[in-house]
Amino acid sequence: MSHATTSVQDRPAPAPTAPATGLSSRSLPRLAPLGFAALAIALGVGTGAAAGWHSRVQWGLLSALLFLTISYVATSVVENKRQAKDRLATSLVWVCFLVAVVPLASLLWTTISRGSERLDGYFLTHSMAGVLGPEASGGVYHALIGTLEQVGIATVISAPLGLLTAVYLVEYGKGALAKAVTFFVDVMTGIPSIVAGLFILSIMLIAGLEPSGLMGALALTILMLPVVVRSTEEMLKLVPNELREASLALGIPKWRTILKVVLPTAIGGIATGVMLAIARIAGETAPIILLVFGSQLINPNPFEGAQSSLPFYIYEQYKIGETASYDRAWAAALVLIAFVMILNLVARGIARWKAPKTGR
Repeated sequence: MSHATTSVQDRPAPAPTAPATGLSSRSLPRLAPLGFAALAIALGVGTGAAAGWHSRVQWGLLSALLFLTISYVATSVVENKRQAKDRLATSLVWVCFLVAVVPLASLLWTTISRGSERLDGYFLTHSMAGVLGPEASGGVYHALIGTLEQVGIATVISAPLGLLTAVYLVEYGKGALAKAVTFFVDVMTGIPSIVAGLFILSIMLIAGLEPSGLMGALALTILMLPVVVRSTEEMLKLVPNELREASLALGIPKWRTILKVVLPTAIGGIATGVMLAIARIAGETAPIILLVFGSQLINPNPFEGAQSSLPFYIYEQYKIGETASYDRAWAAALVLIAFVMILNLVARGIARWKAPKTGR
């Protein structure tokens, strides 16, 4: 009788059975994608070499297709269709990332390897005065001064105008005027640089002005201004309205609230936007060709006489077509890339420095 009345708790629990439609308990190792990638590269390179393909781009594309195929098939066999689709999407994202990064890395590596051969202290401290194209001497000092002055003038003009315009659009802008300003800012964002140069050139011809660094800086201002407006506008919109309301509730005027509360809160993002706008105009060539004309001599006065700039110097040296001029062009390109990268690092540093401090 005691055997018949054995409690349910003393009975052994039945072994769990996986549902027929559930996920499989099998899974691939964490490093399986690396193995798939190595196998795909080996097969792609081997197939390309056997087929007589001399382009590494073809080898890379074939390896990418093989990687996607191997990942999907292996995951389908070992795990299930659902995990295979997920791994296929992840692999596709990685392939697209590499397709975008590889050309940029190749460009950067080529510029560094070619430009570092000529880049030295002499190159940075001498101009092209009296240097012929085939000669190996000469430097980029005059072009570096021109770039710094032209970009500096454009920044001095664009940053205050862009900041005030963005403040108007976010804090005061209503009605037809605000819509018109927003429309023209959007249009100016996509304007080609040659159009800005032609606009300033027409003013020069009407007023009888001579080419100078100032004229180039005005064209760069047209290109820089909408970037500053748009980035500053977005940063001001991120400032919580509660901060404005709290300041206004204390009886502080709106202009003082903007000056003491809104702008300090968004200063990190504003500075980042200005730095990125500077990096955007630093490589413009077309307006400089039209308005500055270029010069082999050192001209520290941007308000009188022709000047040069780094983009114009690169174009000028490449046009000469000599081995020495090619070396100078690559070195100047490396200087320009370094200049832009330094600006981006400064922007990131300012953004991190001025980022709001969050407590626990």
